[in-house]
Amino acid sequence: MLNSMPTSRRAMVTTPHHLASSVGSAILQSGGNAFDAAVAISAALGVVYPHMTGMGGDAFFVVHHGASGTFEGFNGSGRSAAQATPDKFRELGFEAIPRRGVLSAITVPGMVDTWWQVWSRYGRLPWKQLLEPAILYAEQGFPISPDLHFWMVRDETWIMGNAALRKVYAYDGELLTEGDVLIQSDLAASLRLISEQGAATFYSGELMHSMISAIRADGGLLEEGDYITHHGEWVEPLMSTYRQYEIYQMPPNSQGFSMLMMLNMLENIEVKDIPRNSAQFYHVMTEVIKKAFQDRDLFLTDPEFREIPIDQLLSKVYALKLWKELSVSPEVATPYLSQAMGQDTAYAAVVDEEGNAVSFIQSLYFDFGSAYIAGDTGIIMQNRGSFFSMDEGSPNILEPHKRSFHTLMPTMVSREGRLHMLLGTQGGEGQPQTQLSILTGVLDYGLNIQEAISLPRWLYGRTWGDSSDTLKLEYRLGLDDVHVKLQEWGHAVEMVSEWDDRMGQAQGIVIHEQGTISGAADPRADGSAIGW
Repeated sequence: MLNSMPTSRRAMVTTPHHLASSVGSAILQSGGNAFDAAVAISAALGVVYPHMTGMGGDAFFVVHHGASGTFEGFNGSGRSAAQATPDKFRELGFEAIPRRGVLSAITVPGMVDTWWQVWSRYGRLPWKQLLEPAILYAEQGFPISPDLHFWMVRDETWIMGNAALRKVYAYDGELLTEGDVLIQSDLAASLRLISEQGAATFYSGELMHSMISAIRADGGLLEEGDYITHHGEWVEPLMSTYRQYEIYQMPPNSQGFSMLMMLNMLENIEVKDIPRNSAQFYHVMTEVIKKAFQDRDLFLTDPEFREIPIDQLLSKVYALKLWKELSVSPEVATPYLSQAMGQDTAYAAVVDEEGNAVSFIQSLYFDFGSAYIAGDTGIIMQNRGSFFSMDEGSPNILEPHKRSFHTLMPTMVSREGRLHMLLGTQGGEGQPQTQLSILTGVLDYGLNIQEAISLPRWLYGRTWGDSSDTLKLEYRLGLDDVHVKLQEWGHAVEMVSEWDDRMGQAQGIVIHEQGTISGAADPRADGSAIGW
């Protein structure tokens, strides 16, 4: 394998960056619980993985309480600005919401409120202690990782086009390179302010006013009132069964229910009887994905703005109906044009020795988000709102104070109520697909969590810039004839590299019946799993 799988008895941390994993481990070993560690990891990832996540973005948490055995979710997604309407953008000369720049940053970042709410409710250590590692990495710097440098090169035009980004990533006129020390002094100052004054400074105090002043001066739409009225929500996770397991997902505005629909359809066959790397396997998975995505795209939005028939969508009877409509024998690829969406996210998971667990995911939406930093705050703003539609017939139509269709979907799995697995992945459109690969790998094919994460992956759909859907397959030995057969069945197959970045960066933890804990980090990322 390309990555080791630590197994321990007391606790486990896994993240897409080894420094963030070390932060979580240190917090646990200094007396913190899983909730403390999750907040500290989240803050650290915003510093050491700034192309994927940060204070200017959103976060979703699924938490498990060891003592009570209960599951909860926290929806930390932000709402659109009061001024954000299709008419407003048309007045400004746009027929679509810009994907980058200050006018793409039209939703309030929910990250800092998420930290505060999770820590206030369940944290044990002092607030300042949780943010101190992130502050030190921002102030003193850290070596630029391979993944960060890859995206810096890819996004050089956006970095050079924003003075605040350029000051951080190319201060001498040329991009820093892999291994160079990245220092983010402005970001450190903002983190220090939050450390001293709490989340209030971000939403109603000094830091909020600094962000809004810059956004207003640069022609953006967010105002003080949008920040002041922001609040995340504790929610009940969705739950559906698969085989002998209970699968927990965030409810809408998360796309998590689409993966539950996929599993419901797959219950109508014995997946383990299909060879994992056969053309038949990839065909079945792709067709199930298309069916679920059709309903996802038809209904998913902020449930405060439109009723979503979740009970029907997650019904086993409905799943059987959808399954019978699939062209799995004979094999025929059905047409479906997916929505193009961003894919850049960071997922992490923590289990402590008291049995508490946190499965969480956070994002700026695109790589480097909006490619816009608000003034001298060092905070890269997300462009999640750019995914709103200006089409009046879309459920995701842009409206004031609305949460967008959200790709973030952290997962937990239990068996007869006992926590069994935490998993998630970066990847936008690919998140439910990669989770499907991992879940079937562990639950159907009997693989360990590292083996399942390291399996060859597929990705159906498109990201921004693609004009058509393809079925992307990671090339591995033994798959040479698979793509030929899939093409004969009508799939537009695109073979990609062995460990392709577009396939997401997954992490996972499995708690075994005897109490031992295994952790895994994706070979496609810069992460690690740490257990003891």
